[in-house]
Amino acid sequence: MGNFGNLIMNENMKIFRRPRTWIMLSILALISLLMPVLLNEGMGSSEVPYWQAAITTVQVVFFLNTIFCVVIAAEAVAGEFTWGTIKLLLIRPWSRSKILASKYLSVIGFSILSTLLVVIMATVMSYMLFSHSVTPDGSGASASHAFALWGYLYVDLFITLAIAFMVSSVFRSGALAIGLSLFIMFTQNLFSLIFNPVRYEWAKYVLFNNMDLSRYMDPVTDFSMLDGGNTGMTLGFSVAVLAVYYVVFMLISWVVFNKRDVAG
Repeated sequence: MGNFGNLIMNENMKIFRRPRTWIMLSILALISLLMPVLLNEGMGSSEVPYWQAAITTVQVVFFLNTIFCVVIAAEAVAGEFTWGTIKLLLIRPWSRSKILASKYLSVIGFSILSTLLVVIMATVMSYMLFSHSVTPDGSGASASHAFALWGYLYVDLFITLAIAFMVSSVFRSGALAIGLSLFIMFTQNLFSLIFNPVRYEWAKYVLFNNMDLSRYMDPVTDFSMLDGGNTGMTLGFSVAVLAVYYVVFMLISWVVFNKRDVAG
């Protein structure tokens, strides 16, 4: 276990030694602090609850957070082949499974760190600038609503990272992993609309239709635009579908990485 801990520490050192990592984290922190200021200038602070401002800020910044995390995930494995260091890594007395696991856990660790940075900065600045009063009818944003939404956003990020990590491991191309992940991010809603479960029964098993778990927080969903509601889809169903996809992505990553010949 100690050796595995050293592996994880080594992978984290690779991530945080690079100036771009600190630049990305600085950008996330800066935008998370500036967004509430801009919202305050545009909407004022007397009526808007600070949780609502924090939710809006995190939703805006999280898109950039996902891109930065994908960059880290895409180069976790592909970067070793690009820089020619994969042979030096594999000749060490560690199994390939442990090496890949350490890389993946380091990627997840970075995504948790960056997400917490965004959430904390956005919440603190919103708390300082916006109203702390509760709406008379008790409606509106709350801490439970905010953390549930942010949790669903992280699940979407988690699956996107699994895809980027798989592509990085299988094709040894960081550019392809980043490009494919960005394509999924930009076209997710479009494919959900095209392959709508209301029209196609099998579409409820499509990855794109299950990644956005936040829609289950509201009674009106994207699917309702074409009538039929969620067509039997529930939060538990989507989580189960995502779990299956996740296991498949990880299995492909591990099998290909363990069988790959790097002698050439």
